[in-house]
This record gives sequence, C-alpha cells and structure tokens, in this order.
Amino acid sequence: MSVSRRDFVKLCSGTVAGFGVSQMFNPSIIQALTKGAPRVIWLQGLSCTGCSISILNAMHPSIADVLLKVIQLEYHPTLMGSSGENAFNHLFKTVKNSKDEFVLIVEGAIPSKDDRYCVIGDRKHKEYTLSDTLRAIAPLASAVVAVGSCSAFGGIPAAAGNQTGATSVTNFFKTNKIKTPVVNVPGCPPHPDWMVGSLVYLLENGVAATVKNLDSDGRPKMFYGNNVHDNCPYLPAFDNGDMNQSFPQDEKMCRYDLGCKGPNAYCDSYKRLWNGGVNWCVRNGVCIACVESGFPDASSPFYVAG
Repeated sequence: MSVSRRDFVKLCSGTVAGFGVSQMFNPSIIQALTKGAPRVIWLQGLSCTGCSISILNAMHPSIADVLLKVIQLEYHPTLMGSSGENAFNHLFKTVKNSKDEFVLIVEGAIPSKDDRYCVIGDRKHKEYTLSDTLRAIAPLASAVVAVGSCSAFGGIPAAAGNQTGATSVTNFFKTNKIKTPVVNVPGCPPHPDWMVGSLVYLLENGVAATVKNLDSDGRPKMFYGNNVHDNCPYLPAFDNGDMNQSFPQDEKMCRYDLGCKGPNAYCDSYKRLWNGGVNWCVRNGVCIACVESGFPDASSPFYVAG
C-alpha cells in the first residue's frame, strides 16, 4: 500500500472511509513518508513536558516511525541521547546546514520578564536562554509549530499571579519582530494525532496552504473546527435537561451542571478519543476548554460543586 502524506492527513482528520480516528491509522502509510523527511528541532520552555509525553503515546504510526521516518528529529532535550554543549552545538550545526528547510517545534511558554527564568543550554561558555535561542534560530525556520496551550497561548505558566511574564510563541514573535509563520496546536496536552497530523499537513501542503487553513487562533481547522458541546454524545441529555448534579456521574446524563466547558471549546476530542480510543475528557470528567486561548483562567473553576 502506497499512501502519500496527503492521504495521511486525511486519515488523521477522519475523512477517509474505512479508517477511524483516535490514532487508528494503517501502519503501512509510513512507507510513503520515508523520503525527504525534514529536519525538526524541538525546544522546551516553561512546561511540564506533558506534550512530549503525549506524542510518545502515538500508536499508528508508532512514535518510533514518526521520529525516525516521518521526520528527522535533530534536537529534543528529553528524548536525545546527547546532552550539554555537544547537544547544543548539534542544534546550531543543524540550523546552519538546513538553510531554512527545518521546522521548529516549541513546547512551553516563554518568560518575558527575565530571560534567566528559562536557560536551556550552553555553548562556548555562554548560557543560552529560550529567548536567546528563539531569537537566533526562529527567523531561519520554514515554520514554527507551537505544541500545547502553554506554547500556543501562554497556558498555565501565564495564568494570573505568575512571576515570569510567561507568554506565547506568537506574542514573543510580535515583540521581537520575527515573521516566521506559527501553527498553534493547543491542548493540555494536545492529542498525539493533532501534533503529528498538523506537522504532516504542513510538510505535505507547504507553509502558505497551511496558514490558509488555520482558524482565527492559528489552529488547524481540521482538528479545531468543531464545537465540543454541539457534537457531544451527551447533547440529547442536555437538551432534555437530564443533568448530573454530583460525582460519580451517571453515564447517560450531561455534565454541564458540573462545570463542563464544552460549549466554549473547539476541537474533535468527542470523536478522536484518547488512549487508543478507550476514553475522552468528558466521559471521565468535564471539558475544561484547554484548547482555548483563555485557558486556564477563563475556564476556572474547572468544576462546579453539586
């Protein structure tokens, strides 16, 4: 079976008959993605590393195939075997040799009050903060993918009361006049499909076409185009006024009165599901609208007392 990157994207978005969503892709699609794999640099800022952990749960294709065949992952502070100055030298060598044909992935928010809040490496006896590194290499990337709500919108590090001035990639670029296009893939953490699918769509269709298919918050419409509440399996219960008033939940009743933020959230979690299709947020709790730009302050409190 020979499948193009374009077909891979269709599989990711659930638009190909005979294939489901929720990481259930035919592994043989990887065969067509091994040529011309682009170089990818992954940086981590103010975060919990949850986005990296989430993408490691990719099933079909496996994370090994994604990292070794779909892309050439040149730098990732959590996954790479190298460390210290050797690793950081390789990062800059990759940038120099790629001639703006690399994709930069950023996980985590960026501190704006003081660069020293996030030192990520050293080279030639000089410490490099996340801000330093982004200013040096982001303008040379073909595109930047901001994975997770912290990178896309500021997220939890930027919540009220933070002392770091944490901000999003987009805001940092505006302040520093960096014009490299940004694709936001929010979520706390994002689903593996959202990250892999968005990256492959970018590689297959190019930067210009990808930017045209982003919503007003810079998110790929194929993953973030539909309202969770309007597509929720518990919508009939909501319409009938059948509401859960306390935990544990009645499986057949709506969670809105418990604080569910589904009406304010736009993503396809209701059909994609998590953990190999076993469950999803609302089945086990309530939607906290973690894919939206106001998260977490606009979503608080997450739960409402019954």
